[in-house]
Parts: sequence; structure tokens; C-alpha cells
Amino acid sequence: MCGIAGVIDVTGAPVPDLGRRLAVMGELLAHRGPDDSGTWEHPRGHIGFVHQRLSIIDVEHGHQPMGDEAGRWITYNGEVYNYPELQRELEGAGERFRTRCDTEVLLRAHGRWGAGALDRFRGMFAYGLWDEVADELICARDRFGIKPLYYAQVGQVLYFASEVKALLPFLARIEIDPEGLKDYLAFQLTLAGKTLFRDVHELLPGHLLTVRRGVVQVRRYWEIYYDIDWDHTQGYFEQAIERLLHDSVRLHLRSDVPVAAYLSGGLDSSTVTALASLYSEAPLRAYTGKFSEDGRYDESAYARLLAADCGVELHEVDIGVEDFVSSLDRVIYHLDYPVAGPGSFPQFVVSAAAARDGKVILGGQGGDEIFGGYTRYLLAYFEQCIKAAIDGTSGDGNFVVTYESIIPNLRALENYKPLLQHLWRDGVFDDLDARYFRLVNRAGELSGEVRLELLGDYSPFESFQAIFNGTNVGHESYFDKMTHFDFKTLLPALLQVEDRVSMAHGLESRVPLLDHELVELAATIPANVKFAGGEMKHVFKQVAGAIVPPEILARKDKMGFPVPLVEWLHGPARDFAGDILGSDAARSRELIDNAAVLDGLSRESQFGRKTWGLLCLELWQRTFHDREHEFKALMTKERTMRP
Repeated sequence: MCGIAGVIDVTGAPVPDLGRRLAVMGELLAHRGPDDSGTWEHPRGHIGFVHQRLSIIDVEHGHQPMGDEAGRWITYNGEVYNYPELQRELEGAGERFRTRCDTEVLLRAHGRWGAGALDRFRGMFAYGLWDEVADELICARDRFGIKPLYYAQVGQVLYFASEVKALLPFLARIEIDPEGLKDYLAFQLTLAGKTLFRDVHELLPGHLLTVRRGVVQVRRYWEIYYDIDWDHTQGYFEQAIERLLHDSVRLHLRSDVPVAAYLSGGLDSSTVTALASLYSEAPLRAYTGKFSEDGRYDESAYARLLAADCGVELHEVDIGVEDFVSSLDRVIYHLDYPVAGPGSFPQFVVSAAAARDGKVILGGQGGDEIFGGYTRYLLAYFEQCIKAAIDGTSGDGNFVVTYESIIPNLRALENYKPLLQHLWRDGVFDDLDARYFRLVNRAGELSGEVRLELLGDYSPFESFQAIFNGTNVGHESYFDKMTHFDFKTLLPALLQVEDRVSMAHGLESRVPLLDHELVELAATIPANVKFAGGEMKHVFKQVAGAIVPPEILARKDKMGFPVPLVEWLHGPARDFAGDILGSDAARSRELIDNAAVLDGLSRESQFGRKTWGLLCLELWQRTFHDREHEFKALMTKERTMRP
């Protein structure tokens, strides 16, 4: 796990001050790799890489950037878990290795198979590779976006890096992208490779970028296809899921340093932790965060239950309002973006505790998007079942459960009655893309805080439709279309947080549920198996029942990572928020009326996110836009940028 960056003149001309540019990028990424650093510059001076290393595999010999005899060079972030198997295959084909690290495996795999090597990698990765033979730069990102990669082209020079902050010193201006902001206001994330920074792009998951002979191209190398397997039974799928789960966790434990686990007490993290405890060579350590000052936000009892059941050494991290006030600036700095989900803050605190004891940790991200664990799926599907019953179309293939079978699971909607009222107040029974957009679109909650007329004509619904109605998803299952949209958008956004809050402390986070073989299998499972009777994550629960205690399996109250945010903003942190939103800089924003944001603070509901999202937006502007001169000065002054 590392920080990577690179610079290339796309026309092949030498880059002025190449060494200093690489040094600046390395400084801004130093937190990602505190163990080692290195740079490489091509003799022609038109391309160079920088690397900040967190040493996990072959600690002694894995220095990067790494080159081979043919003049190829790589700077690589991530883990390819099947590297021993690939190394044996390559050795059988005549390749000779100097190390036993996965970096050299990637380098020699590209030499043998070119970009086709990407299909063979099982893991998480982002890298830049210079192929001297082809005179080509290749930048690639893993299938799900577990590892980040961003790029920006300024004139004829292209920059890429693990984090956006490493690109900012080279932009003409640090400005907001209006389309990215519209996406953020609607979805709390950006779509289709946009970012909130003008002229900065995200290399999408499953894509690669190439620079050759003056041409920059981006293309997809992997896609998820919902080719439904109607030939097998639920029992077959359960056995396949169980086998792949065990296999993935074993692979994710490959490390030359100890591996720990995040344990929230929810189904996904509990399943991963329980399996890891079976295969870990040493007693497994796990970490959980809790808000003991308010029992409504304390889920640690479930983490203790799982830890006792599996013999796991549990470390409980108590989080208070003082942690919130003292760390929020640093959280935004490391995230690079505002996030509307407050769970990023406690994750940051728990990661800091875990990093004091080790370098690698397992997490449970991905289960909800793969197997259908969000309550909004039940909301939307219940409406469609009612419509089908009224229209007499329940048997035409468009619906996989009937309203009779879904009724027993409607108790899960008990705390979502206000959302139901919002969803059903207009457009009931419209096309599902329009209905699901209304369900996930939060821009409608705004009441004058944002000057939307200044953001142009772009409609986030257009980007939404292109993903929701993708040709890789069959139009027979509404359930698959909903989970697919979240898989392509929400999941990478959550993984961005997972990466940043761990790497802020030099901690590598691994996510065993996002093994591509498991994900590809899940996409073939009929929705009436995954979502039987309207039970969220039905088939996954059938498998997990043999792994976790029944109390965790039967939970109906899991809230993600609940935070007493509104209670803090209404009480002990109100002055903190008021100072931020009431500052001269905040009140002078062109696009945001922070006086209106501050005025609405006292009206925020318990789990409301509007104020938090806009507060983070102000902190983000203060952290990056207001410090533009500091980022620019890095190229001319020997200094270090601090959060």
C-alpha cells in the first residue's frame, strides 16, 4: 500500500523542473507511505515517477519505482493477492525474478501479456507503468475502485496521483467544477469520472489510461454483467458463495506483517472477522468505535459478542465530541473532498488507533451493494410490487417477489416513514429510474443554501440514467438495476473514504467481500434468490448463518456507523460549527449561502445530512481553495504542506 504519482509530457518533450515536480507530489503523499520513498526520471526527461512506500510484502526488496531489463518502470499502490501463483506461471514461461514481491510480478506480467495482464490480477491496485519498448504510459485502476487514481492535463503535461492534493500545485487555478458540485448536492458523490475540482478527473474503476505518441486515451477493461443464471438452485449459489468467501479471506491474509480487522458488529464486518479468525496464524486483533455517551449510537455490544464467539482480541475506541472538533479539519484534508456521510469521522479515529498497532486491516465494505442491503431497495421495490398487483403484471418477469411475500419484511421500514412520505408525495408508479432518482436525490432538501442558478444547465439525472439503465444490466429485474447503480457510484465513494481514512495513518485497508470472482458470481444470481420475500441480503444471510452468532444475523437495527452528529451540532459543537459557517470567508462564498446553512442548523433532524454536507463543503473550500497560494508555493519553496 503506497502513494504513487507521475508526470509525463504527452508530446515527448522534456518536462522543466521534473525532479522538483516529483518531489512536491511525493511530499503531499508522504502519509501514504512512511517506510520508504523513491523517484525515477527517464533519461530523456519527459516522464518520471515518485513513490511513497508502506512496506507489506517483501519488506526488504520491494523498493519502488521498480524497473526491469527492458526499460519498463512501475509505481504501484495496492495488493495483487494471487501474485505467488502468477509468479510461478511466469517462471514456467521463462521469466526470472529478483524479488518475491507482487510489484515485480505486475511488472513482468505486463512484459509478458501487455494490458491483458489486468484480467489475471486478483486484488486491489492502481499503478503507472512506463513501457520503453512500446514507448507508452499505462495507468490502471482495479475493478471496483478500491485503490484511487486521479489525473489532470495542464497544457501538454499530464499528471497522475493517488490523491488529488498532489495535483493541485500544477493546476492553473483551484476551482470548483460546477457539474461535479451538482452531482455532490444530488448524490453526495460525483458521477462519470467528474470531481469537485475543475480539470481534475478520476480514472474510473475497471479502466486504464494510456499515453502514446501524443494521444491520451481512456478505456474500460472490465465490466460487471448481470447475465442471470436460471439453471442453478439457491443451494448451489450458497455453496459457491461460501467457497469464494473462505478463499477470498485466506488470500487477503497474505502479508509479511500482522493483519487485523475492523469490527462494527454488523453482518459484513462480522463475517469477515469471523472467517479471518479461522485462518489467521496469530490471534486476530479487531477494532471497533463506539459513542458510549449516548447508548442510541453504541453498537459495540455486537462487536463484543462476535469477538467472544471467535476468540478475537477486541480493541474498543471511545469517540467523543472533542475528537470530532479536533480532527475534522484533518479528515477533510485527507479525504480531498467533502463527504455528506458523517461516518468518515469515526472511521478516521478508529484507523488511527489501529495504525498504532499494525499496518494492515480487513474491512467489510461491499456486501450491501453486491447482495442488496440498503432499506431503500425495500422502499422502491414495495412500491413496484403494489403497482404490479394493481396492474396484474406480477407474473410478467418484471417483478421477482409479490407484495404478499414482502409484507413480513416491512417492519424494517418502521424508522423510514418520513422517507416514505417524501417518496410517495408525487410521481407514484412512475418509471423506476425516475422514482429511484427521487429516492436518492438529496438536492430537493435544499432551501436556498446553494445558488443553483450559477451552476449551469447540466442535469445529474442524465448521468444517473446512463448508469441506472446500463446495457450490462438486464431490464427484467428492478432489484439488479438499483444495486447496480449503487455498485457503480456509492461503492467507489465509500471505498474512497475507506482508503483515505486508513492511509492518512499509514494503514492498509483490505476488503475481502470485493473479490472479483465473488462479485461476478453475485451478479448472476437471480433477484428472487438474492431478495427472496423482500428480505435484504437473503442469500448472503443464508451463508453467514453458519459463520456469525444468530443475534448478529437477526439484527434489524444496523445503521452503518451512527454518529450523534445532530446532538453535537445542537449542543457542545454548535460554537465550532458557528465559527466555521459564520467566518468572513464562509459568508463571502459565491455559490453557497452559509448564513442560510447556519440558520438551518437548529432544524436538522436526527439523521439529517444536509447541514453536515454543507459544513463539510465549507471546510473543503477552506482547506483547499483558500490555501491555493500555499499549494502553488510548493514549487518555489522548500516546505511541507500540512493539514
